[in-house]
Amino acid sequence: MAERMIELLTPAITRRDPDGSGAIYVDGTLGAGGHTELIAQRFPGVAIIGIDRDINALDLARERLSPFGDRITLVHTRYDAVDDALEQAGVKKFDAALYDLGVSSMQLDQPDRGFAYAVDAPLDMRMNADDPLTAADILNTYGHGELARVLSEYGDERFAGKIASAVLREREIEPFTTSGRLVELLYRTIPAATRRTGGHPAKRTFQALRIEVNGELTSLKAALPAALSALNVGGRLAIMSYQSLEDRIVKREFVERTKSKTPPGLPVDLPGTAPDFALVTRGAEQASADEIEYNPRSASVRVRVIERIAGGKK
Repeated sequence: MAERMIELLTPAITRRDPDGSGAIYVDGTLGAGGHTELIAQRFPGVAIIGIDRDINALDLARERLSPFGDRITLVHTRYDAVDDALEQAGVKKFDAALYDLGVSSMQLDQPDRGFAYAVDAPLDMRMNADDPLTAADILNTYGHGELARVLSEYGDERFAGKIASAVLREREIEPFTTSGRLVELLYRTIPAATRRTGGHPAKRTFQALRIEVNGELTSLKAALPAALSALNVGGRLAIMSYQSLEDRIVKREFVERTKSKTPPGLPVDLPGTAPDFALVTRGAEQASADEIEYNPRSASVRVRVIERIAGGKK
């Protein structure tokens, strides 16, 4: 949805100048730099801050974005630390930002990272290789209740308790180290009727483990208020989420930010109670059929965009 994201963010990037001069764009989940490359090409005046917790992604993006020279500042951190990234770039506010949540296509396509259940690989799943916790650690050390909670809460897995019991039995025989053994266990544990109709039996468990390893929902809950606080008036924040837990957090934050604080029943907002933000998208936008055909991974994306319309003191 690259073109749609540019369309949604263009009013914020070009509000001072059509080429983006004077504007600051933040890519909070830089990945290999695809979205940022398009932004840099379309708006030759915009200054860009690219953030990623994955040092491998930053290395790839650095090479890809090298033609744009000192317009690009790359920062190795999580997107909930946007204030630190802005400080490293020598600014306090920004005009437009895109957060493309979850695991990136680049990470899925690197088998040794352990994100993909279709390939037997080490049970790692860390977006930042310096983080201490791996998926193997979770499987080999979490108690039954803790593991079942992760699978149920983060993966919406109906058979979380049954899978947790099977994991605890198997790890007594031998600790988990590779994804292939976990996938085999899931095939044995999840009933055949569910396997035939519920998609790949490993999908929900792998999602849950990845979210737990990387603290994704905790990071998102901290990232939204941090980004909104640093957004200039007229600026826009776009979020692309891929599963209901993420989208629910984004929706809740955006709705709260766009509500008037005037008591119900009054015909106009009282002074100081009008919202500082307005929704740009109505509900969550989804990828078109053409987009999904071109990029099947976009089928689950939900896009929400918010704009600051007041406040935002310098």
